Amino acid sequence: MRRLPNIIITISALCVAGLMLVSCDRTREMRGYDFMPDMVYSRAYETFSENPNFTDSMTMRVPVLNSVPAGFLPFRYTIDPEERIKAGTELQNPFLQTPEVVARGELIFTTFCIGCHGKKGLGDGQLYASGLYPLKPRTLAGKIARNLKDGEIFHTITIGFGSMGAHGSQIRPEDRWKLVKYVRKLQENALATGDTASVITPGSL
Repeated sequence: MRRLPNIIITISALCVAGLMLVSCDRTREMRGYDFMPDMVYSRAYETFSENPNFTDSMTMRVPVLNSVPAGFLPFRYTIDPEERIKAGTELQNPFLQTPEVVARGELIFTTFCIGCHGKKGLGDGQLYASGLYPLKPRTLAGKIARNLKDGEIFHTITIGFGSMGAHGSQIRPEDRWKLVKYVRKLQENALATGDTASVITPGSL
């Protein structure tokens, strides 16, 4: 009875050894047998491979002019003060300042904004406080930021303004609007605590 398990182990070992032997060739210049050839030899052109179907021989294509990714809306405004004012007039925040909206905005703020603007939006984030970023971001709680319309802040988040870079490619439109609502919440908190001093230096807002 004890010999049966030993025989099974021996046969299994021989089978594994046999598979290892046939899976390699003697010249080591080619792979052995392909277990799943359809996975190894793709019928489709690889991203950076040559493609004879196009005049430039490139497989990876440039998107069609004026195409917009699924789930996004085209943003027609340019990065200048006049267009930002225009965005403030034409764009309306589709969200109310509900606890759910503010909570989502806080999450986005913590992920993308807190490093520069700080926890309370006062422009004292870790990047500036540590000296890594030399230009102090303008406080979000000051009079200048409070007087901006929601569309103007949305414009700034989307394509940047001043020293602030664009975040439109990182944050979905609905989350940008919710982020605006959280900025308003920070402004309300700052007014309640009296922490609203505006820093008159080149900055994002």
